[in-house]
Amino acid sequence: MKIRVDGLRVALGELPVLDDVTFDVEAGEFVSIIGPSGAGKSTLFNVLAGLITPDAGEVLVDGAPATRETFGYMPQKDLLFPWRSVLDNTALGLEVAGRPRRQARARARELFAPFGLEGFEDARPAELSGGMRQRAALLRTVVQDREVLLLDEPFGALDSLTRTTMQEWLEEVRARYGWTVLLITHDIREAVFLSDRVLVLSPRPARIHREIPVDLPRPRDVAQLTDPVFAETESSLLTALRE
Repeated sequence: MKIRVDGLRVALGELPVLDDVTFDVEAGEFVSIIGPSGAGKSTLFNVLAGLITPDAGEVLVDGAPATRETFGYMPQKDLLFPWRSVLDNTALGLEVAGRPRRQARARARELFAPFGLEGFEDARPAELSGGMRQRAALLRTVVQDREVLLLDEPFGALDSLTRTTMQEWLEEVRARYGWTVLLITHDIREAVFLSDRVLVLSPRPARIHREIPVDLPRPRDVAQLTDPVFAETESSLLTALRE
């Protein structure tokens, strides 16, 4: 077991948001989290990332308390600085962590080819497509070599075609690097396509309402969207959300 989230409770002021949220994630597993709008998904990620201290409960990684250095957090917006080159943007996290600028840039540059960004090292974010900006934001996250990636609606702002392309790409690079990933999404199809399991949150205050496995072989491609198992899993998730 990689991650153990045990009995998390969080209230923001007088508003209870999380109520006894408990689940496990295995090393190398891809787990998506879906639920009603406002259920507390981003609050949960803020707890995991160390940005919010829970009122009760704990987060363990390999049996030890998690630290801020455990999780790499990619928020919904790419947050690329427009005045910095793409290379400088992707190296920023390493620089903030104390890595010398030359070493940080060299480490980030190594990932430009597998992330489909080769040749754009000196470009500015405004020169990139939406999909390429999200690749750069994810590169900035993974280059820090954190144990677990937290992806909060990374493709939510993209058009349907670009989103599908990015989902296929994420499936490919995740398999290559063996990342442990937690994903927040409102897209049920995205959750099924990318995940080993999907956790369904109840309305606020959130608990884990259902846990639904995705019994599809990997590697995955868009041809599996018509697989009966895919459709059955989508239907189960829709039912769970409506319960």
